[in-house]
Amino acid sequence: MIEPIVREETPADAAGVRSVNEEAFGRPEEADIVEALRAAGAVTLSLVAVEGDDVIGHILFSPVTVETAQGPWPAVGLGPMAVVPRLQGRSVGGALVRAGLDAVRARGVDAVVVLGHATYYPRFGFERASRFGIRWELPCPDEAFMVLELSPGALHDRAGVVRYRLELTPGRRAG
Repeated sequence: MIEPIVREETPADAAGVRSVNEEAFGRPEEADIVEALRAAGAVTLSLVAVEGDDVIGHILFSPVTVETAQGPWPAVGLGPMAVVPRLQGRSVGGALVRAGLDAVRARGVDAVVVLGHATYYPRFGFERASRFGIRWELPCPDEAFMVLELSPGALHDRAGVVRYRLELTPGRRAG
């Protein structure tokens, strides 16, 4: 376990953020998503974990819309979240998730959705979104699409379909 410094991303961190995402995922797509969201002004929160001058982890939250029979309501999506492979399993990701959730809660966000590892995110309170009648607009494994209620009762009678920005939807990315 290491104690990284977690702070908001600055423009000087852009290359490090790209590198961490490419290294962690083994492909450029997640880094491309981060850059597209930045360019579109669609970042709710972007945090980095640093060790010295090196970016060793990154987490991004962006706006999503949940479309319901009563009308749409805003939430945020967590992702991508990445840690350099040599430090995975050493609590860097956990520090990023906890700091990010605290920060978006402080900004008045009621709910966070994530498409991620079904064994990882529940430790932070995430539950299957289907439990609340919430689903992603694209097919995905039920256990992988999760939601966290940040304000008590925020998900009551709010079943619907989550729509991410085009930049985050595979096959529908904006140019």
